Amino acid sequence: MILENIIYFIWKLFQCYIGFNLIMPIFLLSIYFIKSTKKQTFNKSNFEEADYAIIVTAYEQTDLLEGVTNSLLQLNYSNYLIYIVADKCDISNLFFDDDRVILLRPEETLASNTRSHFYAINHFKRPHERLTIIDSDNLVHPEYINELNNFFDKGFNAVQGLRAAKSLNTLYAALDAARDIYYHFYDGKVLFSVGSSATLAGSGMAFTVKLYKDCLAHLDITGAGFDKILQKQIVDKGYRIAFAEHAIVYDEKTAHSDQLINQRARWINTWFKYFSFGFSLFAKGVVNFSWNQLLFGLVLLRPPLFIFLLLSICCFIINLFFNPFIATLWFCAILFFTIGFFLSLLLNKADPKVYKSLWGIPKFVFFQLLSLMQVGNANKRSVATKHYHDKAD
Repeated sequence: MILENIIYFIWKLFQCYIGFNLIMPIFLLSIYFIKSTKKQTFNKSNFEEADYAIIVTAYEQTDLLEGVTNSLLQLNYSNYLIYIVADKCDISNLFFDDDRVILLRPEETLASNTRSHFYAINHFKRPHERLTIIDSDNLVHPEYINELNNFFDKGFNAVQGLRAAKSLNTLYAALDAARDIYYHFYDGKVLFSVGSSATLAGSGMAFTVKLYKDCLAHLDITGAGFDKILQKQIVDKGYRIAFAEHAIVYDEKTAHSDQLINQRARWINTWFKYFSFGFSLFAKGVVNFSWNQLLFGLVLLRPPLFIFLLLSICCFIINLFFNPFIATLWFCAILFFTIGFFLSLLLNKADPKVYKSLWGIPKFVFFQLLSLMQVGNANKRSVATKHYHDKAD
């Protein structure tokens, strides 16, 4: 009897945990709409152009470096230098005739984002005030830095921009874009607007050099997930991460199934590895009466999208046989989530190609289930996502 009670309690707790993540987007969206009716003002001062270091990391592949560099050289900004860290790359055919571009080729393989970042920092040509991190497959909007400055000038020390899809010409790219729209909206714009912090996305993010060093200089991070550690460190120190929706970075989306599986395996691995950060941040938020830390902690505890959706459907089916009333609640929760998902697409004016791709969600989920089975050796399979330019699967 005692064992049965314990199992039943765990079952109810598990359902609450999964169900909460289904209705959380609508809950946050309600607060967002209420707060958006109130005009927010900031004390903004006039500053000279802050000095930026733009760090571009490449691992093994250099095909896209010319494109991202040309994009960065067209920024409507003057006070910056570009540091390209070509880790384990053949740079014999790379030539940049602009003094603002510094090409760095580490003698030893770094195989780590943060090692590459600090390699650049240790080779700064001057003491930059701020740094922004860009992937080798990215392109940037000409107003990227100016949009970041709108938040730095308001007193923020960390800013996440918006990662938009370069193209939507494959099913996987369009579905990947749909996922990004959802996360950028709820984990970026909405989360920041309701008083917490935007989650970091790996690139298209900027920090004061001092904050970045304070958070990561004492750590040697290998494998995927440096952004998970960095965002935890920032919020743990009491800072908020701003979300700059108009600081746009165009990102190369997954085009091949094997590319998708490798990438998602690394991402899922990072959630299992770092989700416990959510407990400490939530507890710290309760102790400090910090809405920022408390809410951000809850977000970190949320499983990857496809996992908690599949678990929700399982809970619904199980309750159909044992508790129809609870099954009805599950149906309503899944419906609320679906409404919230489509609202994120509608409010962000998603491209029609994104809507047309939604029929492929089961296929997309299937490949992510294959990724889940590769979690154990995710970082051994590939250090970075390989990008292809031939015909997609």
